[in-house]
Amino acid sequence: MAERICRQALNAHPRDANLLCLLGASLIRQQKPKEAEHTLSRAVRIFSDFSRAHEGLAEALIMQGRLAEALETLERAAELEPGSASIRMKKAKVLTGLGQDDDATREFEESFKLTPHREDLVRGLNLQRMGNVREAEQVFRDVLLKDPTNVDALRLMAGVAMRAKQWGDAEMLLERALELAPDYYQGWMDIGMARQEQDKTDAAIEAYRNVMRLEPHKPNGYTSAGTIYAMIGEHDEAMNLLEKAVEIDPGNFGALSGMGHVLKTVGNQDEAIAKYRECVQHNPDHGETWWSLANLKTFRFTDDDIAIMEKRAARESLVEEQRASFFFALGKAYEDKQDYDAAFTYYEKGNANRRQRETYDPVQTVDLHDSFIETFSKEFLTERGGVGCQSNAPILIVGLPRSGSTLIEQILASHPDVEGTHELPDLGRVARSIGLHREDRKVYPGVTPFLDDGEFSALGEEYLRRTERHRETDLPRFTDKLPNNFAHVGFLSLILPNAKVINARRHPLDSCLGSFKQMFARGQPFTYDQFELAEFYAQYQRLMDHWHDVLPGTVLDVQYEDVVDDLETQVRRILEHCELPWNDACLRFYENERAVKTASSEQVRKPIYASSKHLWRNYEAHLGPMIEVLEPLLRTLPQDWQPERYPD
Repeated sequence: MAERICRQALNAHPRDANLLCLLGASLIRQQKPKEAEHTLSRAVRIFSDFSRAHEGLAEALIMQGRLAEALETLERAAELEPGSASIRMKKAKVLTGLGQDDDATREFEESFKLTPHREDLVRGLNLQRMGNVREAEQVFRDVLLKDPTNVDALRLMAGVAMRAKQWGDAEMLLERALELAPDYYQGWMDIGMARQEQDKTDAAIEAYRNVMRLEPHKPNGYTSAGTIYAMIGEHDEAMNLLEKAVEIDPGNFGALSGMGHVLKTVGNQDEAIAKYRECVQHNPDHGETWWSLANLKTFRFTDDDIAIMEKRAARESLVEEQRASFFFALGKAYEDKQDYDAAFTYYEKGNANRRQRETYDPVQTVDLHDSFIETFSKEFLTERGGVGCQSNAPILIVGLPRSGSTLIEQILASHPDVEGTHELPDLGRVARSIGLHREDRKVYPGVTPFLDDGEFSALGEEYLRRTERHRETDLPRFTDKLPNNFAHVGFLSLILPNAKVINARRHPLDSCLGSFKQMFARGQPFTYDQFELAEFYAQYQRLMDHWHDVLPGTVLDVQYEDVVDDLETQVRRILEHCELPWNDACLRFYENERAVKTASSEQVRKPIYASSKHLWRNYEAHLGPMIEVLEPLLRTLPQDWQPERYPD
């Protein structure tokens, strides 16, 4: 309607600058950037000193992805109206899109100076940059007390919450900002991330759809939505969105590496490698993609690859997160060349780099495991056992990372009655939810004895309901392969007494070394220091010993080395424990074409090979701290499984 009114008025007043700009704005709102460009270019030609015409033309160019032209137009607009906050904000967005982050930050700060409470917001932003986050937060709070509708303050407060991983608080603040400014592109990006971190998948996708609607010629929304679809197993939709992002920006490393991840997951290794290669060709400093190549496990780097990675890793200007990725990738490259000393040097560098950005307290782990052992006593579990949801659908595979859990999952997923999912976060989330709204403020695990039988059953049903989104079939059984669920075995026995649990075990040094060589996308903060890793292994073993004592027969230990030596015997043990009939397909697990997300995805698509046993011996000279902590456990192993010497 606005367009019609403007066109009718322009028939009578064809050179009216305001009408031309209004028509251009209405065309932009209708996603007609080429028509808007035509109209606003005319306005600029007629009224070259009218800043609004230049600003509107820049919007039309941005929608078409012509960022360099848009920047030139916005610079002219800023010359004509240096006091415009909206022009500064648009410049900041364009500069971000062009990768000029420092210039973008300056423009962002300039836009603050031209808005109410500008001095306070700039001061808060400077405090935050200097690391004084609490003081910055207080500044933003004070602004919101004076002006509750200040969108910039709301988003900055949300940023503080996101840095503290307070995702619910961030979401609430961003929802308010988006009520006030529903076309706030960056607000939709941020709220998508906050929802994604809270496992609000549908709501996150909705946010990224709004990003695509507002900025259809930017790749960000397509890349973020595609990543979520990949996470939930909708690989076709993921590829469609990621391909759209690459159409817009052929060098978009997020989309290219995301396509590589999807192709790897579905078993198209050659195509995955090609996408990763394309990504590093456009972005050779993107260490994460080099690590993705290494993380294929069966991939081998060339000497030229190694030279490129070493050169990039040595650059002082490289982002530290990317440097860690290069170090881990180089460790894998030299390991494949059987230069184990050089490999360990890089693994050690990568772990030291990553440990600096991880928050982990070993004492807290001991205290938490103490509380599990105290709460889930034999008396309590005997008294309350059997009252939960009676479904036998779940088969949980627990343990520590890199201990053979993916192999066990692949064996089970090859059975015609079992659907393989992946590492599901739902059991821990259900467990931690039970104390959230209690007046007595008791929390998990200590709150568990205060629940009644009906609550145990309801919690089991809640776990099953939550896991439905990960399932694609109606098969009677499914796997849940989150290793850290080993801590929740007692809780699981109360809410789902017929669920089956398999503990994936491996030689302690192979298990720990496997984690030390792995850079995890998230979680597992204990793996980046030899002492902390070995201490965590000892705590894991302590807790598993407790479950065997108080819940005899509930957990089946499956030793990786035994599976390698005698596959059929171990498969029969696994199926018998899970009350599944024998099926020969479980021996041919490598023929299963299901999607596999973990680092072992390519390894479980091949028959078992004995060379994967006792890999730790190649690094024994470097594992002194690990061996020292694990010595009491190692001395209980067969003689030929023990180190040649123990630390003095």
